[in-house]
Amino acid sequence: MTQTIAPRVRPRVLPSVRILVLLLLAATGLLLAGAGPVSAHAALTGSDPQQGAVVDKAPTQVSLTFSEKVALSDDSLRVLDPKGKRIDRGDPANLSGTTYAVKLHSGLPDGTYTVTYQVVSEDSHPVAGAYTFSIGAPSQTTVSLSGQTAGGGIVGALYGFGRYVSYAGFIVMVGGAAFVLACWQRGSGVRALQRLVVSGWLALTAATLGLLLLRGSYTSTGKVQDVFDLELLGQVLQTKTGAALVSRLLLLAAAALFIAVLFGAYDKREDDEKRDLSFGLAIGGTVVAAGLAASWAMSEHASTGLQAGIAMPVDIVHLLAVAGWLGGLAALLVALYRAPADTPLGSSAVRRFSRVAFGSVLALVATGIYQSWRQLGSWSAFTGTRYGQLLLVKIGLVVVLVGIAWISRRWTGRLAENGDAAVEGDNEHATARVGTSASATASPASASAGGKKGGASKGGGSQRATQLARQQAAIDTARQKQQRDADPNRFGLRRSVLAEAGVAVVLLAVTTMLTSTEPGRTEEEARAATSASSAEAASAGALTLDMSFDTGGQDGKGVVRIDLDPARVGGNEMHVYVQRPNGRAFDIPEVKVAFTLESQDIGPLPVVPDHISTGHWSASGVQIPMAGEWKIAVTVRTSDIDQTTVSKNAQIG
Repeated sequence: MTQTIAPRVRPRVLPSVRILVLLLLAATGLLLAGAGPVSAHAALTGSDPQQGAVVDKAPTQVSLTFSEKVALSDDSLRVLDPKGKRIDRGDPANLSGTTYAVKLHSGLPDGTYTVTYQVVSEDSHPVAGAYTFSIGAPSQTTVSLSGQTAGGGIVGALYGFGRYVSYAGFIVMVGGAAFVLACWQRGSGVRALQRLVVSGWLALTAATLGLLLLRGSYTSTGKVQDVFDLELLGQVLQTKTGAALVSRLLLLAAAALFIAVLFGAYDKREDDEKRDLSFGLAIGGTVVAAGLAASWAMSEHASTGLQAGIAMPVDIVHLLAVAGWLGGLAALLVALYRAPADTPLGSSAVRRFSRVAFGSVLALVATGIYQSWRQLGSWSAFTGTRYGQLLLVKIGLVVVLVGIAWISRRWTGRLAENGDAAVEGDNEHATARVGTSASATASPASASAGGKKGGASKGGGSQRATQLARQQAAIDTARQKQQRDADPNRFGLRRSVLAEAGVAVVLLAVTTMLTSTEPGRTEEEARAATSASSAEAASAGALTLDMSFDTGGQDGKGVVRIDLDPARVGGNEMHVYVQRPNGRAFDIPEVKVAFTLESQDIGPLPVVPDHISTGHWSASGVQIPMAGEWKIAVTVRTSDIDQTTVSKNAQIG
C-alpha cells in the first residue's frame, strides 16, 4: 500500500517580525551615528592660570577645577612649552575637593604654554581638553592638539554599541523571566521563550566582557591595539567602573543558575511544588536583578552629583521597571507569534502582563520625574542642552508607547469577553480530537491484523495506525492553530504588541545615548563658569565679540565668539569658539579670521587659527600694528559648499 506522508513545512519568517528587525537595525544606526566622542560629564569650570591669560611671573604649578571629582593617572595633566616639551614634574595631585594641580619646573622663559588634561569623571566617562596661557607675552607654539579625543574613534563606537547591547540583554533577560513567573508559568516549557531569555543572558554576558576589555583604551589612548593590554586591564579593575563590571559578571553566574531552574526543574514539578518554587524563584530573581541594576546605578549618573544616596536606589527601581515593561513586552510578542499549538497563550496571561506593565509605567513616571529634576535642574535645560533635548525625545516615545499599550489593553479586554475557556481550552479540544482519530484509525487496522497469521503483519498494522494517528494529530493541530490565529482580536493584539516592541527598540537607543550625554545641570554650570571667566577677562582688558552666523546648510546656524587678549598693539592671544544656538560647542570644517583697519587702509590681515578641542580654535602672536577701530571678519565654513562671513568693528589698542 502506498503511504502518503505530509511534507514538512519550513517555518516562514513573518513580515512583521522582519519589520521589527529593521527597526532594531535602524535604532542601532541611530546609536552609532551619535557615537562620536562622548560628551563629558565632568566639565572644566576654572583654572589657574586662566585660559588665555598673560602672567608676568612664571607660576610654580597649574591647577584645574572640575564640576565633579575626577580620576587621575600619571599623565592626566600635562603642561607643554612652546616647543612641545613637557615642563611639569611629579604626579598630579588633588588640592581640595574638585581642584587638581601639577607642579612646574622653575625658571620658565616667556612664551605661550599649553595645558592638556585627560581624566575620567566620577560617573565613568572620559574627559579631555586643552587650553593655553602665556608668560610675559604670547609667542608661537608648535603644539598641535587637533587629534586629541576622549571616548571617540572605533573604540568609542564599540564601547557605545556594547552599552546598548548590555542594556538590551538585561531588559530581555529580566523582563522575559519575570513574564514567565508572574504572567504565564506554562511558558516555562515553551522553547521560543527559553531561547529569548537565554539570548538576553548571552548578550549581557558578552557585552560585559567586551566593555571590560575596551574600558582601558576607551578612557586613555583610544587605540584598538590597546584593547588587550593587560596593564590597562589591571588599572581598570582598580576603578569603580571595573569593579561594577566584574560584579555584574559574578551576578550573571547566579542568573544562569536561576534560568536553569526556571526552564528546567520548574516545568517538571507538580502544582504544589511549583507554588513553593515560584516564591523562591521570585525572591532570588528579584535580588539578582536588583544587583545587576545596581552595577549601573553605582558607577554611572546616579552615583555622583546631587542626592546620590537617594538617586542610586531610584535608578535601580527605574531599571527594573524598564525591564518589567519592555522585556515583558518582548516575551509577550514571542509568545503571541511563536507559542506552539499545544501551549497557547491565554487572555488571562495577557491581562496579568497588562497589570504588570501598568505598575511598571507608574514606577517609570515617578522615578523619571525625579531623575529629570536631578539631571536638568531648570526648565531652560530641556531645550538649551543636548541632554534635555534627548530627554524630550524619550518622553515623546514613552507617550507613544503608552498610547499603543492602551490599544493593546482594549484588544486584551475583547479577548477576555470571549472567555478564557475558548482560548486556553483549545489544547484539550485538540487532544480529544487527536485521541478520537487515533482510536478510529487503529480499530480497522487491528481487525485486519487479527485475520492474519504472521506476527509481522500485526506489527505492520500497528505501525501504520500509529503513523496515521500522528498525521491526523499534525493536521488537527495545524487547523486549530490556524483557527486561533484567524481570531481578529488576537490578530489585533499581535499587531499592537509588535508596534509597542518597535517603539521600545528606538526608545532603548535614545536611553543609551542619554546615559552617554552630559547632564543638563552640569552643562549649564560649566557654561556659567565659562561666561564668568570671559567676563573677568573682559574686565582685565581682553576683547570679546559674539557674532551669529547662518550658512544656510545643515547645522549651519550658530554663534562664533572671538576672544582677543590683551587687545592692544603688538602680539595678542586669540581664541575662537563656535557654538550652536543652544550654547553647545561643535566642530565645523574651517574657521578663518581677518583684521582690517579701514581708516588707515591696512589689511585685511588673515589669521588661520589651530583647532584645539571641540568648537575651540586658537592662534598665538596675532600682531596688531596700530591702535584704531578694527573690522574683525570671521569666515565660517560648515560644509564643502556652505560658508559665510560675519564681521564686527571693535576698538583695539
